[in-house]
Amino acid sequence: MRFNLSSTDLLKSLMDVSKAIPSKSALPILENFLFVLKDGRLEVTASDSELTLRTSVPVDATEEEGSIAVPARHMIDLLKELPDQPLKIRTLSDSSFECSWASGNSVLPYFPADDYPEIKTTGDDAIKVEFPAQSLVDGIQGTVYATADDEIRPAMNGIFFDIDVASTTLVASDSHKLICYTTADVKAAEKASFILHKKPAGVLRSIIGKDVETVSIAFDSTTAQFTFGDTTMVCRLVVGKYPKYRDVIPQNNSNVLKIDRVLLLNTVRRVAVCANKASNHIKFTLKEGQLEVSAQDLGFALATYEKISCDYAGDELTIGFKSTFLTEILGNMGCNGIVIKFADARRAALILPSEEEAESEKICGILMPIMIS
Repeated sequence: MRFNLSSTDLLKSLMDVSKAIPSKSALPILENFLFVLKDGRLEVTASDSELTLRTSVPVDATEEEGSIAVPARHMIDLLKELPDQPLKIRTLSDSSFECSWASGNSVLPYFPADDYPEIKTTGDDAIKVEFPAQSLVDGIQGTVYATADDEIRPAMNGIFFDIDVASTTLVASDSHKLICYTTADVKAAEKASFILHKKPAGVLRSIIGKDVETVSIAFDSTTAQFTFGDTTMVCRLVVGKYPKYRDVIPQNNSNVLKIDRVLLLNTVRRVAVCANKASNHIKFTLKEGQLEVSAQDLGFALATYEKISCDYAGDELTIGFKSTFLTEILGNMGCNGIVIKFADARRAALILPSEEEAESEKICGILMPIMIS
């Protein structure tokens, strides 16, 4: 194997896929990048057996094609210390290769490419959809924080992609809160769905660049493949049945609070300073034209409250929430005004963008209350 390319281009490619390199693996070969040189391009693959990232970069002066597995940490550490300059890579023997630059070189070991495990991709029966990149990033960003860490119900540990003929909804829930992100930009000929685990979802969100316009998704019953530009991500899906989330979305909550999102978010954060650190409980006391947010920690003799003006229509109501859950939901919504609809102190509250922003804001949330004394 012999080829030339820019050190910066190679480092960018390695960094793009390095998120799939495991810190420790039962298969030591997975602690390496797989380099495949063919047709004037260098294809770089990284995998932890559950998640695989692959990208390619054009190279110059290809003299000899081939494939090798190279140490991931050593390659990245070396390239980070090099300024942008031409880099020449060539194999020296059956076990080492050389990286040469203007003022020096480095000799590193490599391993046979045949030792690298075969990466499973989607089958011939895979369903394919095109997803606008920004909608996909926004959908993951707006829902991934609501996923669970549940060993008994692994389906709750991922984002549910509910693809329909008119729209697609991304859903995440940890049983205390449920978040839905709906976009009409993604449609399918027939209804389909899959569950993407939170780890590959987070990786996917981080590697989609601002210059990417569309992400092609192919998925079957066990595997999903995301392709954009020169990059491909292949991951194993969460196998299981996602709960019927639409059944738990409140439809007739008649007590309606309209308020500025940032005002409420900042108020909750201030009041939560005096909440019990173990429970993070805060209390809403609602009456016409006024919301009082309060918290106390009897163990440390702490208490605080704050009253803010609002538009509230409904019965006088006292309801408790976990402040961390509420701030997560409010902090991940992008609208200016929100509407919170309550039934009573025991049933879930529905959080929506205000009517004026409902068309552009695609997020809605459901938050379970907590019992208060």
